[in-house]
This record gives sequence, C-alpha cells and structure tokens, in this order.
Amino acid sequence: MPTYIVLLGPPGAGKGTQAKVLSATLGLPHISSGDIFRENLKNGTELGKLAQTYMNKGELVPDDVTISMIRERFERPDCEAGAILDGFPRTPTQADALEAMLSDFNGQVNLVPFISAPAEVLIERLAGRWTCRAFGHIFHEKFNPPQQDGICDLDGSELYQRDDDKAETVTHRIQVYLNQTTPLIEYYRARGVLVEINGFQPIEQVTEQLMQSLRA
Repeated sequence: MPTYIVLLGPPGAGKGTQAKVLSATLGLPHISSGDIFRENLKNGTELGKLAQTYMNKGELVPDDVTISMIRERFERPDCEAGAILDGFPRTPTQADALEAMLSDFNGQVNLVPFISAPAEVLIERLAGRWTCRAFGHIFHEKFNPPQQDGICDLDGSELYQRDDDKAETVTHRIQVYLNQTTPLIEYYRARGVLVEINGFQPIEQVTEQLMQSLRA
C-alpha cells in the first residue's frame, strides 16, 4: 500500500526543508506542484502548452490540467511506494480530485502535517532572505549571513532581495495562504489525517515530531 503525505504550511514555516528530510528518510519523492509546472512548461509538454494558454490570458490553470500533470508524475517508477506532496492540493475541491486519482493507484492521503508558526516568526524568517543572482543560493541576514555583505559566499555574485521576500509582500503572502488554506485544513481535520506541527521549534525537533506522527 503506497504512502501519500500532503505537507501544509505557510511561507516560512520550513515546509520545504522538512519535505527534503522526509523524502530522504522515507525514500519517497518530494513532489512540488511548482516544480511540476516549471518542468512541463520548460519541456513544452502538451499539458505545459495547455497550461501556458491560460497563463498567457492571466487566468488560473484549471484543476483538471494540474491533476493531469500530477498523475503523470505519479506514474513514474520512483512514485511506486508513494510520494510527499507540497503545494497541492490548495482547496477542498482539489483534495477531492486528488483522492479520486489516488484510488487509481490503490492509495489515499495517509497523513497531512500542518507546520505552523506565529506570523511574526514567519515574517522574520522570510523578510531577511537574500538570493544570489547567479545560481539562486539563499542567505539570511540573521540565520545564515554571508561572510561579506551583499556577496554570495559560493560564487561571488551579488545578493539581492526578491520582491516576494520584502516585509510588506511577505505579510500579504502569509495572509493569503491562511485565508485560502483554512478550508483545506478543516477538510483534512474532519478526515482524521491532519497533524499540527509546531514549526517554531529547531529544525531537528520539527523533524522528530513529524516522524512521531508517521509512527503513530
């Protein structure tokens, strides 16, 4: 029976970090909806071209196109034992579509960890991020500062702050995420698979809490 985990958490909660740890520990691929979109657009797949037609018009890509991209990813050999989903589903309607699809793979969503932290902590984590222009290496003015201000330690390129990492944008991103995701959190809570994880702890403790929830 494959294992499917849906990771939820606002920007800055450490979801991406924990997804990588879980993936390595459990031997399951970390599937980010953003990565799938970029892969299909870059490779010019039929689904990528279809998604592009909506994006060019400034419209949201329909759920059935997104689900088709995820289905194609699930059909690859590395997903035989399951997968860790990040960024999808975003709504109860998408969650219903995911459940219907997973039944074709003889599976279901087994666990939904919701990693949360106070808004002020999320803002501090995100608003201090600086990215290198050459390869996208990420630094943080408080938690992981570069040796030389404004210069990437790894390749010497300039560090800059992305628009979506600026304090006012970050605050808006967090609020939008919480508004959008609250119905999904309740959806999975009602199904008894939601586990709330305190993302304000050190990374290792968050990982331990996640692993305990998997063993429960």
